[in-house]
Amino acid sequence: MKNIIVVLLCIMTNFSFGQERNDIIQQRIEFISEQLETESIDLTNLLEQFNYYFDNPIDLNKATREELIDLSLLTDIQISDLIVHRKLHGKLISIYELQSLKFWDLETIYLVLPFVSLDEKLDGLHLTLKEALREGKFELFLRYQPTIESKAGYEDVPDSLLEQSSKYYYGNSDKYYSRFRFSYKTNISVGVTAEKDAGEAFFRGAQKNGFDFYSAHAFYKGGKYVKSVALGDYQIQLGQGLNLWSSYAFGKSSDILTMKRNAVAIKPYTSVDESRFFRGAAVNLAYKRFDLLLFASQKRIDASGIQDSVQDDLEFVSSINLSGLHRTHAEIEKKNALKEIVSGASLQYQGDLFKLGIHGVYLQYDQPLQLNIRPYNQFYFQGRSLFSLSTDYNFVYKNLNVFGEVSGSINEYHSGLAMLHGALLAVDTRLSLGLLYRDYDDSYHTMYNAGFSEGSRTQNENGLYAGFKLKLSKVWTLNAYTDVFEFPWLKFGVDAPSRGHEFLIQPIFKPNKKFEFYVRYREQLRQKNKSPSFDIITAIEDIRQRNFRINVSNKINKVLTLKSRVEWVSITRESRDKERGLLITQDVAYKPKSLPFRFTLRYALFNTDSYDTRIYSYENNALYVFSVPAYYFEGSRCYLLARYSFSRSIDLWVKYGFFLYNNRDVIGSGAEEIQGDRKSDLTIQLRISL
Repeated sequence: MKNIIVVLLCIMTNFSFGQERNDIIQQRIEFISEQLETESIDLTNLLEQFNYYFDNPIDLNKATREELIDLSLLTDIQISDLIVHRKLHGKLISIYELQSLKFWDLETIYLVLPFVSLDEKLDGLHLTLKEALREGKFELFLRYQPTIESKAGYEDVPDSLLEQSSKYYYGNSDKYYSRFRFSYKTNISVGVTAEKDAGEAFFRGAQKNGFDFYSAHAFYKGGKYVKSVALGDYQIQLGQGLNLWSSYAFGKSSDILTMKRNAVAIKPYTSVDESRFFRGAAVNLAYKRFDLLLFASQKRIDASGIQDSVQDDLEFVSSINLSGLHRTHAEIEKKNALKEIVSGASLQYQGDLFKLGIHGVYLQYDQPLQLNIRPYNQFYFQGRSLFSLSTDYNFVYKNLNVFGEVSGSINEYHSGLAMLHGALLAVDTRLSLGLLYRDYDDSYHTMYNAGFSEGSRTQNENGLYAGFKLKLSKVWTLNAYTDVFEFPWLKFGVDAPSRGHEFLIQPIFKPNKKFEFYVRYREQLRQKNKSPSFDIITAIEDIRQRNFRINVSNKINKVLTLKSRVEWVSITRESRDKERGLLITQDVAYKPKSLPFRFTLRYALFNTDSYDTRIYSYENNALYVFSVPAYYFEGSRCYLLARYSFSRSIDLWVKYGFFLYNNRDVIGSGAEEIQGDRKSDLTIQLRISL
């Protein structure tokens, strides 16, 4: 503990990153990872979006409302402010003219500057297909991620044992990834992606075709009447995510703007998440102020099947598996066991101030889903088909943005309703307010959704969220929110209706673009079953989690940046002793402009009483590789990420990191068990861009 205090005193004198591309991306990924609390996350589509606009800034004099929404950094109020300014005063002459916009403060301008421009090119410039091919970009990614330490699941055992046990993996411990893609701006994208996870066979056994997962797409955007078309794999976003949203979405964060979803109808799918996408075709048609989206998808998904004991030819599905892993005998048996068909239509009207949409989605499986009914899951989806219908609205008038969605679902077992209504008010450039109410029935269900919620499902929840962002002075900003929620029906691990709350307060000191210091306090109260419980009826108890973070940031000079963070967590509940956790991280980034290499280094110390007090922290990695590991128990972590550019067209990333535990001789369990106190990771990635 003495060493931790010494390091704490040292790093609090350091400074770190300014508001550049990597910081914005890191901030957004942290928003999602903190909400989902998972190490397995693939946000390739989001990262591609930021990287594209960094390399090809949006022309603010020509950008459409849809393009500005796609940037994910501006509110509808700010977007309308810019569009109205262009109508009244014509084109922006200088980027400094943004300061004259009523609802664009300096922080917003600094935030978007890396991704926008004022283009001097002639209006109405159109390229032919031949020119697009010549000016487009071809990219090839090759990635190799071996498992360094020996794990129990990779023990060499007879085939007979592999077929009987789920403790051993069929494949080697390496992870492979490859992607080839051609793109022209955001208008054309054609690509193929392939991935093999660690433990999966490769060109043998159940994977005779090589990689375990293949994905391909062809995408076009930019026509007047045919706004966008997707063939192959794609994603759909509608409304506020209650009915259909096949990608990840932001939730509660220190930035109140993330409470609202900004849907982009069709996106090409370039990630390797093996469940949250559609496979088929989609088209978005336009006529005057109306958009019509049509899509159809058919793919096979993983599921556990059960043979009916009465009718030999009838099979049921007891659960759907979304992990995408096919390493053991049990996992391979679930692969592609269920055929899923999804089709839908969406009609939207876009006025100057008002947007209204109506969306219908039909889902069907080739086998019925029958759950092993428990009290908590008796309202979950069952059966073979599901129809959902929703309407969403978005109204912007001066400094007020009102939005929402109402959705209903119907199948042979249950029908339910879900609704969400919210408002954002920009009082002026110093104060923004947000308010959101949601009410999701326990019998409401859609299979692809991402509504604003406390739980993992857009179901069995109602709550009220309120937040604000206050500019106290030129250098001080205060962000805060509170959320009060309840779950009217039971949940897994909660044998009674429950409730809770969450609030966050974050003062930020930022005297210039280079330096930033903030303190964050977040408290979460949830209810779960008492543990252990010896009563006939399990009682529930309050679980209160408090997180306290100190973050110091500044850019030292043009080549050297440092970032320091300290985070404490505590959990209190009646049935257990109080648990605590501490994480200290120090990042160093060296990026010389005159040399072809750059590197990022992290050293971290952590000490938590249990896995429950784990702390997630985003790590830098190779392009399109996402790393948000959980720090728990006691030990240290170090990683070094190096990037070498052989030319403008060829880049090589190498990242090596390891956890070193002080109080563990065995890490993990089951097939993932490692004998020892060290757990390492290695990533090697080559990119060729032409």
